[in-house]
Amino acid sequence: MSATLLGCRATQRAASGVLAGAPGPNLRGVSHALKRYRSVVADSSRWQGFAFRPGDIVISTPPKCGTTWMQRLVALLVFDGPALPAPMARVSPWLDMQLASLEDVSSTLDAQTHRRFIKTHTPLDGLPFDESVTYVCVGRDPRDVAVSSRHHMQNMDIERFLAKRAAAVGLEDLAELGVSEPGPQEPLDDAAALRAWIDADSEVTLMTLAFTVGHLLTFWEARDRPNVAMFHYADLLADLAGQLQRLAAVLGYDIDRQRAEELAIDASFEAMKGQAERVVPNSDIGLWRVADEFLHRGTSGQWKEAFTDDDLARYETRVGELAPVDFLRWLHGGALTNADL
Repeated sequence: MSATLLGCRATQRAASGVLAGAPGPNLRGVSHALKRYRSVVADSSRWQGFAFRPGDIVISTPPKCGTTWMQRLVALLVFDGPALPAPMARVSPWLDMQLASLEDVSSTLDAQTHRRFIKTHTPLDGLPFDESVTYVCVGRDPRDVAVSSRHHMQNMDIERFLAKRAAAVGLEDLAELGVSEPGPQEPLDDAAALRAWIDADSEVTLMTLAFTVGHLLTFWEARDRPNVAMFHYADLLADLAGQLQRLAAVLGYDIDRQRAEELAIDASFEAMKGQAERVVPNSDIGLWRVADEFLHRGTSGQWKEAFTDDDLARYETRVGELAPVDFLRWLHGGALTNADL
């Protein structure tokens, strides 16, 4: 199976539906049954019936928008410093990722005595919504997401991924997801992969422009809820200590600027890259060809090296069809450069 079948091919099919159970907010804040998001990588139905504890934190971001960075920031607050009791993948597991059985992930979370913070790439309308839980999202310029996603897939050991998935949940459902059989596929070149990322029309495929925008919109429409908080990659780059202090306030921690600056040192790109074996997700199971390359560049604007003028025109037309102007202003620059948002 090629990397494209895990999220970058425009023709990949992914199943969606509606789950019975706890209601979640739709874009207008009206309760409804949970939407199911399903791909080769994850299945949001694993959230069905999850027993939250008051104070739990759900970190829900589209892929390659700063998930690991936010996990590190939350961990610094929860543990009051950089030391972790286990690798991040076990401290803050991705509940709906199908590389471990749901029973194993649930047992890990049940055994935790610290404040729990759980990773997911499921949008807000696919998550059980509990007023005692804080939902944190991170957005990023989607053009940088496209570049980062391509590198991410090239760094993944696909055979290792399939072996872990087969052991955890099997491979029998791949046909339902539009994957005829596991095995090598002809890879797309960079230009074709970028076009596929822009044009793919499935709202549930993990690594497409439509999924990235759709995921963030579910949070944008709920951003005024007291237990929903949105952050932006560009704002983290611009003022990491200030954004950490803001996160602390959202989560109920009282830290001053000096303490925020001290903690932020361990959330810098250089510090995290140097601790890749502890902070990079799934490094404990050898999923990455080079663990510290999961943290590739940690910058904004790298899309300028990858997008041609035609790509950019294609992107601007497509993203304008997907979302309103005020959201797109935030999406492409963050809140610190858009003070009126």
